[in-house]
Amino acid sequence: MEERLLVAQFRKGRGKEEARRLRRQGLIPAIVYGHKEAPIPITLNPQELARVLRGNSGERTLINLTIEGLNDGPITRTVILKEKQIDPLKRTLLHADLYSIAMDEEIYVDVPIHIVGKAIGVEKGGVLEQILREIELKCLPTDIPPSIEVDVTHLDIGDAVHVGDIKLEKVKILTDPELAVVTVVPPTVVKEAVAEEEIVEEEEEEKEEVEEEAE
Repeated sequence: MEERLLVAQFRKGRGKEEARRLRRQGLIPAIVYGHKEAPIPITLNPQELARVLRGNSGERTLINLTIEGLNDGPITRTVILKEKQIDPLKRTLLHADLYSIAMDEEIYVDVPIHIVGKAIGVEKGGVLEQILREIELKCLPTDIPPSIEVDVTHLDIGDAVHVGDIKLEKVKILTDPELAVVTVVPPTVVKEAVAEEEIVEEEEEEKEEVEEEAE
């Protein structure tokens, strides 16, 4: 997986007032949670962070982060975005948590599922329902896939693809293999028609029972 460059500044200030001051300057507070190291508070340019995260990999992007402003000089860490806080109204980035990783140690990561193809069942009038949007993997940082493609071309009405059907190299899938990822269900109109037929049949049976009792 591609590794992208990002520069941050060590942050001495703490608290809400410091966070507001940074945001007024167009910056955001962030924290690097270390790989067997103490957390490091930093300041980031949100536009630069968005730039390195742009593309299919998104939040699974490996970032080569250089932290400047430390007493002992700049340091470099390989990190991934672990969590971000978004302003619910402005949709702007308010805070970010980065996690430092070792390239030779496996990590846990959620990877999105990308549906490919048009199911046979959909051509017959069925409805494709995607139940899982992502699955959890364990793998080396360099083996993280940007997304997982699931081909649904062969699915007929009533068929499904389960987590256990997904085969990947160099990674371990941690999500329950019995869970359905995507399925093709009968059209709603058909369901309603069947329900109406059942109601009519029940009413006819009740009428016959009443007539038999009257005789």
